[in-house]
Amino acid sequence: MISHKERLAKGIVTGCASVAIFAICSITIYMILKGVPALFKVGPLELLFGTVWRPTGSNPSYGILYIILSSLLATLCSVGIGVPIGVMSAVFLTEIANKKLASIVSPAVELLAAIPSVIYGLLGMMILNPVLFKLEKWIFSGSSTHQFTGGANMLAAIIVLAIMILPTVINMSVSAIRAVPSSLKQASLALGATKMQTIFKAILPAAKSGIVAGIVLGIGRAIGEAMAINMVSGGSVNIPLPFNSVRFLTTQLVSEMSYSQGLHREVLFTVGLVLYIFIMIINFVLLKVKKKGELHA
Repeated sequence: MISHKERLAKGIVTGCASVAIFAICSITIYMILKGVPALFKVGPLELLFGTVWRPTGSNPSYGILYIILSSLLATLCSVGIGVPIGVMSAVFLTEIANKKLASIVSPAVELLAAIPSVIYGLLGMMILNPVLFKLEKWIFSGSSTHQFTGGANMLAAIIVLAIMILPTVINMSVSAIRAVPSSLKQASLALGATKMQTIFKAILPAAKSGIVAGIVLGIGRAIGEAMAINMVSGGSVNIPLPFNSVRFLTTQLVSEMSYSQGLHREVLFTVGLVLYIFIMIINFVLLKVKKKGELHA
């Protein structure tokens, strides 16, 4: 017979789950209702594949292709940089570093996760941008066509994003690696495998599920970041090349939502819908990969 306490606990858990489901459904419905109308007013081809963003004037244009490509390429590049560094750092903390060193580095990583994004943007603007501007002047010193950005470009955004996702990837990977049974490590070493072979052939494959979860969260932070990127990327709608000033989906909303009106404002909601869809697709794909890995394991 179920007691009153168990019924109460079940009701609380069910209520919390219902709130979460209601929240995600409400957000999805709201974004669709606000984002779809402009898609038909402007035209899907012009909006999604147009390259000119000119929301004001007598002949406005709302092409967001360069904005989409900038967001996707910067996210992929930052993940390509941050994930290997994060996973290898987790391996170092759990399997290689002595306890004293790990006790110093681990709190530093956790502190890195607690730093507000605006601080990353400020440091990037004051330290990274000047360094990249010197590099930019050296590379394009003889060019008459390059538009100098002062170091505020796509490369700066990629580096800042890669640093920002490190704490998430490291902490999740550390937890996943520590959850691997010690018997697996001992069995691998007993069979004659070296320490490095044990790490890369036994421990990391066993911890793959947790590591993928960290990558999912890292991608979510990278593609959803706005403030720090707005400070270091330049903010121009441009071809997504390393030394070009660019604008992302998130920074597009931050930059123009406050003064937009009419169709311009409706299109910005469409930009938000595109961003929302991208995040859902990326999470869905990575979770499928995670489940597939768990089945094969």
